Amino acid sequence: MKIVDHLLTKESFVIVPTEIEGILKTSPVPQNIGKYYESDDYISHNQDEASFKQKIYKIAQYFNLNYKRNIIAAETFSGAKVLDYGCGAGEFIKYIQNDFETFGYEPDEDARNIARNKASKTKIISDINLLEDSSLDVITLWHVFEHVENQKEMMQLFHQKLNKDGVLIIAVPNHTSYDAKYYKEFWAAYDVPRHIFHFSKNGMLKLFNNEIWKLNKIKPLLLDSFYISILSEKYKKNPLFWLKGTFLGAISNFKAIKNNEYSSLVYIIEKK
Repeated sequence: MKIVDHLLTKESFVIVPTEIEGILKTSPVPQNIGKYYESDDYISHNQDEASFKQKIYKIAQYFNLNYKRNIIAAETFSGAKVLDYGCGAGEFIKYIQNDFETFGYEPDEDARNIARNKASKTKIISDINLLEDSSLDVITLWHVFEHVENQKEMMQLFHQKLNKDGVLIIAVPNHTSYDAKYYKEFWAAYDVPRHIFHFSKNGMLKLFNNEIWKLNKIKPLLLDSFYISILSEKYKKNPLFWLKGTFLGAISNFKAIKNNEYSSLVYIIEKK
């Protein structure tokens, strides 16, 4: 399938199968992929504004943050050592830093500085190897794993940094969800080329059921279908993108009740 970078450059990329059924990859992966993040449009896509729409977004973000915190709390104990890998500007670690001993890894210097100011109780690092082996109870990647090209190497590193009872929590978009099938090349969660890999539920089961990992639980991120559908409608230049996107997001969640094919899924993976 040919996908356009709707958000920024309007360049075309192709989604191709990998050796693991259900996992797709963006081709080609640009060598200078950093430039696809360096844009006022991309920054505004993530930053706060004082508009009514942004206020709604902030309310939804609060519920999402609380939902994610509860997922961690169900898997570990108060005061556990939690690394948020790809913490960005630190919104999530700021939210959980009073409940856990928190660490944040972020490769972008500007985002790291923002995170340090925002989450003052959290140790923000630029290199995961600064953390001792077997020192972490939980590692989270909230919509980060799809950006990582050297995934096999990172899976080994995560395994090395987690303790013997450690848990890896990964949230990624699901390209077999109803909204993905409906929007096809306009599905915002393809987000090429920033999203290098694209996962189905079955693909993740194949990837994380092996000699060192056991995929234990799968949970939905219910609000993602609304956000992704609204953005997809915007890419289709629908003037009523908020209305149509909200409607399609609700349909996607309703259909997923039977098959668990939600727009985004959270995978809770135990270290063996």
